[in-house]
Amino acid sequence: MTFSIVARSADGETWGVAVASKFLAVGSAVPAAVAGVGAVATQADANVAYKGLALAHLDEGATAPVALQRLLEEDDGRDHRQVGIVDLDGTAASHTGVECIPWAGGRTGPGYAVQGNCLAGPEVVEAMEDAWLDAAADLPLQDRLLAALAAGDASGGDRRGRQSAAILVVREGAGYGGLDDVAVDLRVDDHPAPIDELARLLDLHELYLTASTEDERVAVDDALRAELETFAAAAGHRDFRTWVGTENYEMRVAADLSWIDRRVFAIVRGDG
Repeated sequence: MTFSIVARSADGETWGVAVASKFLAVGSAVPAAVAGVGAVATQADANVAYKGLALAHLDEGATAPVALQRLLEEDDGRDHRQVGIVDLDGTAASHTGVECIPWAGGRTGPGYAVQGNCLAGPEVVEAMEDAWLDAAADLPLQDRLLAALAAGDASGGDRRGRQSAAILVVREGAGYGGLDDVAVDLRVDDHPAPIDELARLLDLHELYLTASTEDERVAVDDALRAELETFAAAAGHRDFRTWVGTENYEMRVAADLSWIDRRVFAIVRGDG
């Protein structure tokens, strides 16, 4: 009773899953991914053990089709399962068991697997595939995944209604402070418009938990440094670095204050 997309970025460096369902906290059950290994979605009568098993098979060198075959061979409940897998090289595989609640099915192509069950109709996965293919290949993977998820929802989605949605994206060194591979891990567990809420959270994630690019950085000279310190003192902080930490902008300001993100700079200037 869920629709999802599992995908790899065009540059081969990022893997992710986006999912929505009339089910509480779907993000806790369906998606799993490891950078440099692949990604998987397990749904319908979800076998959550598939997540670890599929990633282990991929890590040992299995392709997505081979990993999927191994999962199904070892599971007597295969007829009730739905699974999508994308491997290291972007090869995709999808399975829909014959006992999944209709409409149920999936579509695959280079770098993606789309699947859903208990849907309004085949137009849901068709719209998701079209949105994925129509999105610019150089967009951040999370944006392409969200576009596909929103297209599926707009085409009818889960025929029971809406409740939760999630996005998981991994890339080597992309986590907080560069210390793990989790680029995005956002979940809307119970909401009347979960995909809209997921989009709002993704905007916040971009500000708080994504490092500034070179183009987003404003160089800090002595005059600007003095302005920033004056601003922080007026706000009751001992220095600007303390203000940065209090506001959770660590990913957007250099540790040595040699640059500041343009959006954070706009906030300081009262324009944000």
